[in-house]
Amino acid sequence: MRVVLIPLYDVVSIAIQLYIWALIISAVLSWLVAFNVINTRNRFIHTVSDTLYRITDPALRPIRRVLPDLGGVDISPIILILILYFVQNVLRELVLSLAT
Repeated sequence: MRVVLIPLYDVVSIAIQLYIWALIISAVLSWLVAFNVINTRNRFIHTVSDTLYRITDPALRPIRRVLPDLGGVDISPIILILILYFVQNVLRELVLSLAT
């Protein structure tokens, strides 16, 4: 059982970490676009922005529906990152308890 659980946890943990980085990059990119630091008419920037939006928005949308309006401040990525860290820690503890 241990032979399967630890590598499987490692793959899931890496996927969670990559998703967290996608959330962070998406948030920073949205700020840069909002403050006109970068231009979305650039084909590469538009493609990266659209891809990140398509990856992160399905997970952020339910959180945004529950959160109250904070006047233009979107804290849903922070909440999702905290949830992902929580899930990652629960999975780690579960794998450690089952592997011993």
